[in-house]
Amino acid sequence: MKNEYNDSKFKKLLDKLQQESWQLELLISGFAIFGLISSLNYLEKFLNEAIALESYSKYLLPIAYIACWVLIINLVIHVVLRGLWIGAIGLRYVSGDIDYDSLNYKKRFTEYLKKKVGSFDKFIGVLENYCSILFALTFLYLFYIISFFTIILVIVFAGNIFIKSGLLPDFLGYFLLGIFGCFFIFLAFIVFIDFITQGFLKKKEWTSFLYFPIYKVFSVITLSFLYRPLVYNVLDDKFSRRLTFILTPIYILIFFLTTFQNIRSNYVLKSNNSSVHFSNKNNYLNTLGKNKYVSAAAIQSKIIKDNYIYVFIPFKEKIENLIFDQYKNLQPLDDKRGFRTDFFSSKKNIKNKDSLTSLYLKAFQKIYTFKLDSLLLKPEFSTTEINNQLGFETIIPLDSINYGKHIINIKRFITLKNQKKLKKEHIIDIPFWYIKQ
Repeated sequence: MKNEYNDSKFKKLLDKLQQESWQLELLISGFAIFGLISSLNYLEKFLNEAIALESYSKYLLPIAYIACWVLIINLVIHVVLRGLWIGAIGLRYVSGDIDYDSLNYKKRFTEYLKKKVGSFDKFIGVLENYCSILFALTFLYLFYIISFFTIILVIVFAGNIFIKSGLLPDFLGYFLLGIFGCFFIFLAFIVFIDFITQGFLKKKEWTSFLYFPIYKVFSVITLSFLYRPLVYNVLDDKFSRRLTFILTPIYILIFFLTTFQNIRSNYVLKSNNSSVHFSNKNNYLNTLGKNKYVSAAAIQSKIIKDNYIYVFIPFKEKIENLIFDQYKNLQPLDDKRGFRTDFFSSKKNIKNKDSLTSLYLKAFQKIYTFKLDSLLLKPEFSTTEINNQLGFETIIPLDSINYGKHIINIKRFITLKNQKKLKKEHIIDIPFWYIKQ
């Protein structure tokens, strides 16, 4: 059984399967397109949730989202070409090959069409080749995307070790990360050069000698050992190589086309966050878009009929870092952020933890500044959770303001690097209308 692939019966079976593979291709493509399109909304939801909750899956979900789009584009092209191929076979059954003499064209056009168009069977054969190779390349490109992101994840992982782990001083961590990043990116660029030149570095004696250890290391990092046979079976065929050259600029063109947008005004423009002149629905809790989470801050509604404003600020790791920078007494000896188990957690010292949380909230209130128009506010905050999003909440009374349009301005103090000075950073302006009930 180990040498079954060398058996003549097995080779005959493969020859038979490859002739009938178009049925499986269409079946798989149809189900895959339907499933992939259905999963896009869920992936977008999970990605927005991961970004809002600062989950580590925010590094993995973009891979799945981009891979879905690549698969959809390739499979749709494959289904269209395979449909054209089936139509061509049906037409051949009815009318046979192209009879140029029956067209009764002049000799000039007849000879030209025979040379450029050729046999109808040749057209069907070319379509068959495109369909079969495109179906294989669809999944090969999926592996290429995964490989690209694994290289990025290595750099992210190195950043977590050198900087965020706290094992090294900040200066030494950044220094080591810079050296490692430059060296790793340089090696990745060499692998990329070999990839786009379709193995040029493997063809010369001295380059192959130097490139071989790099190739072995990156074959593990990029997981290329899983799909290497597919790669070299594509590269050894001239037609397959030509198709890969055609697909690459198509992807680049599609990506470029997605950057276009219709700008309808020089002054009235969309914004990702609310400002003095623009109100984004994602900064109002009652109109928060589907699968959306609060990014900077939000109030309960654009139109306020109550005599108060509810303000929600989502928790970010950066907020805690700012508090630790400005209030060293709150920085714990053992930073418990990150993945940890609560199996061994103890409920002791809850009172002590509550007192530290009170100090933490007071520090948060000192770091953030709030203005209602030009009136400086000093609200008190507590922690809460909205749609699984952890954050800070407060109530601002509106007893002393007039009806009409008003602005909530939120800023915070940040510590300048290598300096002890504090600087105010603008966070967001949220407009609202205060009206009578």
